[in-house]
This record gives sequence, structure tokens and C-alpha cells, in this order.
Amino acid sequence: MNFEFTPEQICFRQEIQNFLEVELNQGSFEPKPNAWIDGFSQKFSKKISERGWIGLTWPKEFGGQGRSYMDRLILVEEFVKAQAPIAFHFLADRQVGPALIRFGNEELKKGFLAKIINAEISFCLCFSEPDAGSDLASVRTTAVDQGEYFLVNGQKVWTSNGHLAHFGWLLAKTNFDKKIPKHKTLSEFILDMRNPGMTVQPLMNMAGAHSFNEVFLDDVHIPKNYLVGNRDKGFDQIMEQMVYERAGIERLMQNYQVKECLIEYVKTAKRNGRYLMEDPIVRNAIGTLEIEFHIGKLLCYNVAWTIDQGKIPNYEASVCKVFCTQYEQRVNDVATRIMGRYGQLMPGSKWAPYHGMVAESYLSSPSYTLQGGTVEILKNIIALRGLKLQTR
Repeated sequence: MNFEFTPEQICFRQEIQNFLEVELNQGSFEPKPNAWIDGFSQKFSKKISERGWIGLTWPKEFGGQGRSYMDRLILVEEFVKAQAPIAFHFLADRQVGPALIRFGNEELKKGFLAKIINAEISFCLCFSEPDAGSDLASVRTTAVDQGEYFLVNGQKVWTSNGHLAHFGWLLAKTNFDKKIPKHKTLSEFILDMRNPGMTVQPLMNMAGAHSFNEVFLDDVHIPKNYLVGNRDKGFDQIMEQMVYERAGIERLMQNYQVKECLIEYVKTAKRNGRYLMEDPIVRNAIGTLEIEFHIGKLLCYNVAWTIDQGKIPNYEASVCKVFCTQYEQRVNDVATRIMGRYGQLMPGSKWAPYHGMVAESYLSSPSYTLQGGTVEILKNIIALRGLKLQTR
């Protein structure tokens, strides 16, 4: 692996930073923790689209730029670091578009890819269910073939921005033969979130933010041509797509500002007449976080590099996500412990350091090691696919 960026990549990073600086100074967005999930702004995504930064890695024949995954990593790293609102297009750019290019029919490609790149439509992911979170093969939502359409019934949960997205990327059961293994019974669909029979209910997290939702489907009709890929092959397709969901640098960078604010805090805050940075225990904690941060970056860079070599980073993506999401939880834990009661003050309090960012991020952090695959599931993937350990 080459640890140096090319001159073109260095210029590209500077171009992104300049763009973000101008937009921030113009008041186009207000930095906010978890903005890549909660920052849902079509207007801002339109500006990104105008620069050709949506679909950056997609083949040119589908409207993309045909650039490397390392280029996209640079792009995402800078946007997430700046806490810019990219949620409107992010899931469609990262996951839906590449899946349509890989598995979609020509009608779906023509109908959706250009609209994603132009920031005209947004997507949410309708995978998890109350009894099937990490075990996606156990989903119970059914899609019954009715000739001209599929009749869908079931429930999804933890659907980020399901109340705002135009379309959902749905996994449902299409084969009901009990003799067939459950992972051979599922299919993927595009779901119009405005369809009759759709009910979306909010799930508020501990920080008081609304991005998660429950989605109920009661006799929802999905046209036959909205089936993505091959029928009953949805599980295999989705496993390939999950690599890109789990391996992004957003899993590391979404609390970058918490780390930076913590470093500033220990340099300026005093306790018992001494700056906090003079305490060897505090210095050790900060130094450990900084070392782990750079380890996480190298893991993310390695995944992007692996993809650019034409390989699927199967277990590498799992290693990346396990380390990075646990690191983010440690950042919030250390920041809260060092700041003490001030670190527990929420946004709106005049006494809250850094506008309550630390408290808000801390309350959001339990979800980091759950969404996109739990740590326990990912460790199994590492053991089986990476270390080649055998099950009993």
C-alpha cells in the first residue's frame, strides 16, 4: 500500500476544503454532529451535484466520474470532518447507485441513476426488522407475486430518514418453501415511500434527534419492474453491498470535531489551578485517542485501496468498522469523563462547552456499533473469512 497521496489527490482535497470554507462562510450549512445521517438538505446536495461529486466512482457511461475509491474517501473524509449536511444523497451515492449498476435492469438504471447524481431523489435503507437486525436472512416482510406486482406486508425498523426519503431500498421474502435455506428466499426491491399502505413512525434517540423510524407496510403494491436483480438472490446481493456500507471513513470521522474540541479544552481549561493538559493521565488518554485515530484512518485507506485494486474487501471492511465505531464511542466516553459535568450539558445551555456537541454525540454513540452490522456479527466475519477459523 502506498501511504502517499498523488499530487492530483492533494489538489482535490484542497478543492473540497475551499468549497466547504466558502459554503460555511456563506451560511449554507451549520456544522452538526452526525450530519452525514441527520443533515438532510437537498439544496446542499444540489451544490455537490453541480461539481460532479455525486457518483464520483460510478462509470462514466452511467453519469459518474469514473474516479477511484481513494478519491471518494478523500471527498467523504472532508465532508464528514466539516460536519456538512450530506444525508440527502449519501446512501444513494454510496450504496444504491452502485447496486443498481451491478444488478439493476436497464429500466431501473435509466429511471434512477441520473436522478441520484442530480440530487433529485433520496433513498433510505429498509433492511432491519424488530426480530432481524444483524441476521438479515431472518426478515419476515413478505413480497407475494400477484402477477403484475408484488404485494408487500411487514415492518422495518431503524430506517434512517424514512420520513424524508423518496424511495426505500427494501429486502423482503419472496420464496416461502420451508425446505429452502432462508438466505435463498429473499429479494431486493425499490420501494416508493409514498405508496398507499405505507406508515412511517418516528423513533427518537436519547439525544432527542429524529433520524430513525419504524416503517409499516400494509398491502403495499410494488411494480414487477422494481425488483432489483434476480428473484430470491437478494441476500447474496446485499452482502456484496454491505461491504461499501461498513467500510466508509464516515464511521471514523463523524466525531472528529469532538476529538479536536477535547484537545482544545484540555489546553485551555484548568482544574485545581492547573491546565488539564498538565495531568499525565489526561495526556495519556488524549495521546491514545490520537494514535487510535490514525490507525483507524489507515484501516479506512486500506479498504479504499483494496477496492481500487479490483478486490472486494470482505473481512477488511469488517475490521475497519469494528475498530472505527468502537473508537468513536471511546472518544465520546473520554471527552465526557474529562469535561465532567460540563460535558453532560446539552445544546441550548449557555454553560455547555462547544454548544453541547460532546453530550449530544455521547448520547448518540450507542448506535455506532449496531447500525450497519453489530460488532459481534462483524467479529464472526473476521474470524471466518479473515482468519479462516472453522465453526463446529
